[in-house]
Amino acid sequence: MIDDLDLGFDEQEKGEKGRHRRGFVERRKRTGRGKSNGRGKTVFALLMALILLGGIGGGAFYGFDRIQARFVTPDYDGTGTGEALVEIKQGALIADMGDALYNAGVVKSTKAFIEAAEANSRSKNIQPGLYKVRKQMSAANALTMLLDLKNKVTNQVTIPEGRTAKQTYKLLSEKTKIPVKEFEAAAKNPEALGVPDFWFKRSDNKKVAPSIEGFLYPDTYEIAPKATAESILKDMVGNFLGVTDQMKFADRVPAERGGISPYEALIVASLAQAEAGNKDDLGKVARVAYNRVYGEFPCNCLEMDVTVNYYLELTGQKTKTSAQMTASELDDPKNPYNRKLKGLPPTPIDNPGKQALEGSMDPPTGKWLYFVAVDKQGHSAFAETYAEQQRNEAKARQAGII
Repeated sequence: MIDDLDLGFDEQEKGEKGRHRRGFVERRKRTGRGKSNGRGKTVFALLMALILLGGIGGGAFYGFDRIQARFVTPDYDGTGTGEALVEIKQGALIADMGDALYNAGVVKSTKAFIEAAEANSRSKNIQPGLYKVRKQMSAANALTMLLDLKNKVTNQVTIPEGRTAKQTYKLLSEKTKIPVKEFEAAAKNPEALGVPDFWFKRSDNKKVAPSIEGFLYPDTYEIAPKATAESILKDMVGNFLGVTDQMKFADRVPAERGGISPYEALIVASLAQAEAGNKDDLGKVARVAYNRVYGEFPCNCLEMDVTVNYYLELTGQKTKTSAQMTASELDDPKNPYNRKLKGLPPTPIDNPGKQALEGSMDPPTGKWLYFVAVDKQGHSAFAETYAEQQRNEAKARQAGII
C-alpha cells in the first residue's frame, strides 16, 4: 500500500517536470496548486499508511493476547488484598485445594496453584484446616500462606479415646456453643451421617438398632466457623471410616476372626478401650472378651461391669465404680447391657481409638478368661483359670490397687 501511494506521487512529479518551467511557475502562482498540494498528498499518504499499519498492529496485538491467554496459565501478581477464609479439608488433593482457593477469589485459576505446588516440594506439608489468606494473590504467594501455620485459624477440640457419645456431645458443645440437643438430634440417623448400613449387621443374628456409638472417632478436630452439629459428626464418622479403611478392618475381621462381623469387632474394641488400664493391654482384653463370648467361659457372657455403667449413663443415672454397684444393678434383667446376658451387648459402649481397633481385629493368641490391674500404671495380669485370677487379685491388693 505504501509503495502504491509513493508510486502515484512520483508519476505526478515526472509529468510536471516535462512542462515549460516558467509557465508552470506562473500557473502555480495563479491557481495556488503545485508543490504545496503535492506535500499535502504526501502527508495524506503517510497518514493513511500509519492508520493501516496501526490497524494491522492492533489486530496482531489482539491476536497475540488471545494466544497468550490460551497457552499461559492465568495468575495474579503480588501478595493480594483484603481477606478470605479457605478451608483445606482432610485428604484434599492439590487440585481440591486449588479449587477452594479459586472459589474464594484467592487465585486466578486452579491450574496456577497446581503449577506452584508442583514447583515447591513443601506443598505436601499443607495441613487440613481453615486458613486466613488474601484475595487476588499469586498462586506462589497463596501456597506460602498455606504453609505458614500462623495463618491457620485454630478452633480445635480434642475428643479422647473411650468417650461415650453423650460425653462427646458435651465436649463438642462446650467448645462450639452448639447445644447438646442438636448433636443428639443429628445422631439419631447414623446412616445420614455417613455410616454404611453394612456396619449394622451381626453374625449372632441379634437385632441391631443403629446407633452412632463407636463411630465418633477420637481425634483432634478443627471446627469451622459455620459448623453445625451435623457437619461435625459427619467429619468424625468420615475420620472413622478413613482409619478403618486404611486398616482394612471390615475385610480382615470376618476373614480372621471366625466370621464375626465388623460391628461385633467394633463392640469388642469399645470394651477393651473401657476395661484396659494401659494401651499395652488393649489386645489382651479384646482376646478375653472373645474367649468369654465365643470360647469356653461357662455363661458365654462378658461379666464386665463397664457395660452396666454404660447403661446407667445411657438412662441418665449416675455411673459408679464396681465396688459401689448393687447386686440389682449388676444383674438387672431389664438392662439390655446386663453383664450376664449371653453374647456381646447391643452396641459399642464408647468410641475406641486406633490401637483398640487394632487389638480387636488382631488380638494376641491366648486362652485368658480373667484379668486384673496389678500396678499404678494400669497394667493387668491375665489368667486362664479362676484360681490363677485369685492369686493375681491377691497381688493387686498387696500393691494397694484393689
